Amino acid sequence: MTDPILYVTMAAAALAGLAMVTYAVLTGWRGWLALKHQELHAHAEPGAMQNLPNASARIEMADLKERIRKLEAIAAGVDL
Repeated sequence: MTDPILYVTMAAAALAGLAMVTYAVLTGWRGWLALKHQELHAHAEPGAMQNLPNASARIEMADLKERIRKLEAIAAGVDL
């Protein structure tokens, strides 16, 4: 097992495997960055923000849902 060719072959195979894994991870990272870049540009469009309700409207909607839930509980005879 003292054959130097074996050690060189094992080192070359390990280096090639490491290079393939590194390339795959780098490709995935670049794809993820491209996705986030597209998401940021989609939110930066002027018409995109008009479709989202503002914070006060969401709070009011949550309050109305809570009131409805309480009224339904009272109508069903459940103590809160």
